[in-house]
Amino acid sequence: MLSVQQAKQLIGSVILPDNTALLPLAEAHGLVLAQDIFANTDIPAYPQSSMDGYAIMFDDHSKALTIAGEMKAGESNQQKLLPEQAFRIFTGAPLPEGADTVIMQEKITLKDGDIICNDEKIVRGQHVRPRGAEVQAGKKSMAAGTCLSAAAIGFLAGIGFAEIPVYAPPKLAIIITGDELQTPGRPLAFGQVYDANAVQLSAAAAKAGISSITILRAVDTPESVRQALQEALNGAGLVLVTGGVSVGDYDHVVAAANSCGIDTLFHKIKQKPGKPLFFGCKEDKLVFGLPGNPSSALTCFYEYVLLLLDRWMHRQASVTQLKALATHLYPKPAGLTHFIKAFYADGKVTPLNAQESFRLSSFAQANCFLVLDEQTEGCKAGEEVEVHLLPI
Repeated sequence: MLSVQQAKQLIGSVILPDNTALLPLAEAHGLVLAQDIFANTDIPAYPQSSMDGYAIMFDDHSKALTIAGEMKAGESNQQKLLPEQAFRIFTGAPLPEGADTVIMQEKITLKDGDIICNDEKIVRGQHVRPRGAEVQAGKKSMAAGTCLSAAAIGFLAGIGFAEIPVYAPPKLAIIITGDELQTPGRPLAFGQVYDANAVQLSAAAAKAGISSITILRAVDTPESVRQALQEALNGAGLVLVTGGVSVGDYDHVVAAANSCGIDTLFHKIKQKPGKPLFFGCKEDKLVFGLPGNPSSALTCFYEYVLLLLDRWMHRQASVTQLKALATHLYPKPAGLTHFIKAFYADGKVTPLNAQESFRLSSFAQANCFLVLDEQTEGCKAGEEVEVHLLPI
């Protein structure tokens, strides 16, 4: 049985498939840029006004100027400015040929149909965005490895890109096993419980940036689990199986994985919850077998599946690790690492009630795990402990 650290090191060492893809900007938000981006053209492609006002030749700013025309944003015909003339101009409009300065409309006086500049601090080039002020053709505009925020994709759209190379998320299949599971919203029969894993794992995966998620279901027979697993492998790069990963009479996941040609990389970790966690691979397909208990399944997702996804998508860690002071005593026996649902605020962490693996009520209030190493026997109030902040 592996330690938590050994299991994470193994996940960190597995070879991942090449997942670079050219995606439309609308699908790139939150992903990581896979290649440097070089501008195709100058932006702006012409000298542009940054104010509503009047375009002039700076050398004429002390003279009365005749209004010779108008330039608005989107103007497609270039105009020529002559000496002792001005053009009415609006924000975003191209400057007429010959103009090099814009006077704000609040800084002029109209006299006999001409304009007179009364801006004593005017300088050449004032209120003009030079050609290429945003980006210059052929120059690097954004570096590979940039996380594509809303502003980043807006910038790329603004310099003319409709699609970009990114590290794309894998297609995900989630297999829900268990004869006892009922779909939420339907009445429970004797012996049934509601299925929480399908919706909570889908939500966590979507939060992690996965857009292609398929839900499959299997009853507790070896053939049903094997068929679902084979179907998942045919259509997805990452597979999560919930339930059936322990050693009971109706736990068929490990045997099904073997029959599907999946190589076991580890099975069982010295941790609570989630001790029977399974991880395996088949060529470039990766498979996690998560415990069926909802709290255990979600804990394993945050601690292990996200670790893999962060590597896969070439981004920084989704789970932030820090130190905090425990507000309460929390005892445990040595031998297993415990991931305690907890709440972190202002440098302190409070372990919550209802830590059993079948219960989600405490998880619904938690924003972190208080992590107690396998060698410890818990923590005391006021003791510095390890905290994993969750991306909730």
